[in-house]
Amino acid sequence: MNFLAVKPLPADLEERRLTYTPDTSLVRPYVPLTPSFASGADSPRAYLERCLDAMAAHEPAVHAFVTSSAERARKAADAATERWRNGQPLSPVDGMPVVVKDMIETVDFPTEMNNPIFKGWSSRRDAAGVAALRQAGAVILGKTVTTEFACSNSGPTRNPYDSSRTPGGSSSGSAAAVGAGMCALGLGTQTIASTIRPASFCGVYALKATHGALHTGGVTPLAPTLDHLTVFGASLEDAWAGAFAVSSRAGGTPPHVGLRGDSQAPQARRPATLVRLAMQGWDETPVPSQEVFETAIARLRDAGVTILDHESDSAVAALDREVSELYDYSHDILAWETRWPFNAYRAHGNEQIGERIHRLMRRAADMTVADYEHAVARRAHLRGMVAAFNGRADGFISLSSSGPAIQDHAFTGSRSFANPWSVVGGPALSLPLLAVDDLPLGIQLAGFHDRDVELCASAGWIRDALI
Repeated sequence: MNFLAVKPLPADLEERRLTYTPDTSLVRPYVPLTPSFASGADSPRAYLERCLDAMAAHEPAVHAFVTSSAERARKAADAATERWRNGQPLSPVDGMPVVVKDMIETVDFPTEMNNPIFKGWSSRRDAAGVAALRQAGAVILGKTVTTEFACSNSGPTRNPYDSSRTPGGSSSGSAAAVGAGMCALGLGTQTIASTIRPASFCGVYALKATHGALHTGGVTPLAPTLDHLTVFGASLEDAWAGAFAVSSRAGGTPPHVGLRGDSQAPQARRPATLVRLAMQGWDETPVPSQEVFETAIARLRDAGVTILDHESDSAVAALDREVSELYDYSHDILAWETRWPFNAYRAHGNEQIGERIHRLMRRAADMTVADYEHAVARRAHLRGMVAAFNGRADGFISLSSSGPAIQDHAFTGSRSFANPWSVVGGPALSLPLLAVDDLPLGIQLAGFHDRDVELCASAGWIRDALI
């Protein structure tokens, strides 16, 4: 049987290898510069030009974009510059260059989802998150590469620090564009690992908010009880401001009302206690990556944070065991809930769809209603075990990925560290605080349902403590 194949890398792809360190990366923060926009020392238009220069320098090696419009972006940045000059910015993201994963609808660009069925297709509307960002004054720079339907075949995007390596997926282009300094914010999605993993590989901040806290209207659906709209940021402040701009204007996916807090990232606050989890991926993590994480954990302990782990706490050990067993039932939920739209896409012909989607649909065909109900019950049990730590701990800490980006084009890396908190549905952040072999590696900080503000405050403290 013939399936849609992964396309070969572009013939004009430039090869390169850059050195990454957490404090000297390519990222280009925006929100920290807003005082200079207000004073006139800098401007959103000048910032945009720096991003466009970065595109010219890095895009030949990275291939993050499906399409873009510098002309429209300049016009929007000029309008934002006037608002800042007049002391009337619409929000902290007014004038911020933003890229949008090509699974998310935009009125002015096609939404093609890296699949030939949707070549040139447009819904003629903005997704809720895109509309909200425009209302906040953000500048939509373009659409970025996704894996096929955010689930299957890879696109052409490469890691911004090493063109022989993957950027991760499925939000490949958004993570790489932010990581290469081509923009300050990227919209992505996560159903299994599609944001936390590429953020780790590309050296950027990312927020997967509580499930439903960011409106998913206009995002092509996969599995409704797992799908999240997400943000990548050049800084923690950029990620929070972008997420809050979406939530405050579009709300959450009903009936969720959206994020608490305000437009500025919360003040950094030291977490008293963190639960260290192996997730599913510790045993597959190379020793150098384990060692840098162990060093980070030791530094947090030295700074006064209590770390609970499976050796010191029986409840943590039980949770770690439960997390280690979630792969099968989480993929049962995924397969069952993706029957639509994937079976509708398969009606166009087997050769129009990649092999992983066919495998998922075969899995779904072998399932019964009872199988799905069992998987949902297992998820509810896991969520109860996580909730039992509320009051005992401020969050959960792990790696974001099992090592830095791998040298593979077709495979975007293990999902083992990111998958559990997609299933839990609580908030998770990837913090670009580690480096291995001169490549980025993220720390994942995960939390309790609707405790996004508190988690972000802890993340700010951990960032300041480790860098």
